[in-house]
Amino acid sequence: MTTKLIVSTLICCSFLMGCSPSVKNEQTEQAKPSETLANEIQVGKDYHSFANPDEVKVTHLLLDLNVDFEQKILSGSVELDYKKIDLSAKTLVLDTRDLTILNVTANGKDIPYVLSSQDSFLGAALTIELPLEGNTVKVEYHTSPQASGVQWLTPAQTAGKKQPFLFTQSQAIHARSFIPLQDSPQVRVTYEAKIHTPKALLAVMSAANDPNTPRDGEYEFSMPQPIPSYLIALAVGDLHFKAMGERTGVYSEASILDAAAAEFEDTESMLIATEETFGPYSWDRYDLLILPPSFPFGGMENPRLSFITPTVIAGDKSLVSLIAHELAHSWSGNTVTNATWRDLWLNEGFTTYLTYRIMEMVYGEKRFAMEAVLGRQDLQADIDTLPADDQILAIDLRGRDPDDVFSNIPYEKGALFLRELEQKVGRAEFDKFLLAYFKHFNFQSITTDQFVDYLELNLVKPHSDVLSMARINEWIHAPGVPAGAPEPQSDAFTVVDQARNDWLEGKISAKDILVTEWATHQWLYFLNNMPEKLTQEQLTELDAAFSLTQSHNNEIAHSWLLMGVKNWYEPAFPRLHDYLVSIGRNKLVKPLYKALSETPEGKKMAQKAFAEAKDAYHPLTVKANEGFVE
Repeated sequence: MTTKLIVSTLICCSFLMGCSPSVKNEQTEQAKPSETLANEIQVGKDYHSFANPDEVKVTHLLLDLNVDFEQKILSGSVELDYKKIDLSAKTLVLDTRDLTILNVTANGKDIPYVLSSQDSFLGAALTIELPLEGNTVKVEYHTSPQASGVQWLTPAQTAGKKQPFLFTQSQAIHARSFIPLQDSPQVRVTYEAKIHTPKALLAVMSAANDPNTPRDGEYEFSMPQPIPSYLIALAVGDLHFKAMGERTGVYSEASILDAAAAEFEDTESMLIATEETFGPYSWDRYDLLILPPSFPFGGMENPRLSFITPTVIAGDKSLVSLIAHELAHSWSGNTVTNATWRDLWLNEGFTTYLTYRIMEMVYGEKRFAMEAVLGRQDLQADIDTLPADDQILAIDLRGRDPDDVFSNIPYEKGALFLRELEQKVGRAEFDKFLLAYFKHFNFQSITTDQFVDYLELNLVKPHSDVLSMARINEWIHAPGVPAGAPEPQSDAFTVVDQARNDWLEGKISAKDILVTEWATHQWLYFLNNMPEKLTQEQLTELDAAFSLTQSHNNEIAHSWLLMGVKNWYEPAFPRLHDYLVSIGRNKLVKPLYKALSETPEGKKMAQKAFAEAKDAYHPLTVKANEGFVE
């Protein structure tokens, strides 16, 4: 969904306008960070926030919000504790988007504030005159029904069909759409919250959740560790809980609770294995929240409570690397965080590397190798299609929506870079480096430059015989993948290559391919490495042999349906329509919409599906795909 351009009118105040501090409707114009680009990137500057944490930094939030499903708004207040970094600072600047600001007070008295005009994706700056005494301001406000970080679902759009559902998604810069705050990953805050809901529903947050809390419509939360704003999360629905281990459990609607708990029952083992290698878990409990299918991502690493798509409940644990990934964020991302969105690879590259390590520790080297090969192929697919500037780890995002940074580059290229470091110095040495790194930057937000300085001092210099800064800078600042980079291999794919080649050459029929022992990863490798063009006869033969159109594994179904679109395999089209209208995960639906949009007939199919699904899609899914159906 394209953010609407809304001009807000607020209080004119003496310190900004040279007039009396009486209430007046005034519009202010503010230079937008998206309009001015310097030749050189200013290290550590967040180009996607209006906030002024170099002068005044918010340290704690106290939320008090009412959840109104009828109007589709959150309303209430937030109290912001702050610390003056510059003792002469007179104003606190917050980020907002599509918020209605009702009042700002300090010490029980109204104080002047100004809300700027709206930027296309950054929102609007809320500038508050600081009180002479105290270090807290209170903002009363309510959200818009179109808030980019909030999705409201009707009962019909849930599994239970009886109660509505709400969930938030703050990353990258969507927290500002439901809380006025300094929406920058370099600003870490603790928070408390009081959430008021209909009595039949349960609220959970990225905070301490009590699985035994009474369901009474009044819920209180506390997050004692400082976190960046993009990790603040709320969900409200007809939720139930089931324990999976001493520190792990799952929340979901009742109808999928048992299946989710069974699918993700190894979460506790993942947690223990990660602690043994990379140091203690810092967040008390680690629970999962299984969201409705409209959730736009695979998972979101909200601390203490990862938000998870139901599309990974395959019945055979074949897609649980997603859980390993979100868990790994508890070390890389949530504890050591990218300071700006240019530095996203510090979150996602490290986390993807840890994901592979966790999967190897829990499920063995064979599975790790298969997943690493598929990850490398995903990376190459993006390198083949992205412009050179977008293939750089330390990407320049000035003037662009930070959501644009989410590709396989920060994930898989970042992980491959770390894999090379591991192979150069040895796993034991690299693990020691990671342990020290996580400890050194514990609960801090850092830049790429800070990481490089730390890497040079603590890994490159002690291993100068095998590491060089020139090579490291090539990985971080050059497009593509450097020559000689690690190339994952899997023996499990050898038999798949042989079967695919034999079938394509007509040596065997599809029904004679021995697939009974194939894992999901082998199926994906089999399909994803087919020629771009297949005949209708070949597609029909594959479908008849393996019932691919009706596959219950969402990843396999995605690969098959994409082949069906590219080769116009009409028997798959009813399933394609059902798939697009029942799933909102962008990784799965966006490539299908894109492929459909490339032909007039396909665009008509895409338009029909999008029109039917749009109301149930998350705003981020609408935004990502509406261009394909225009």
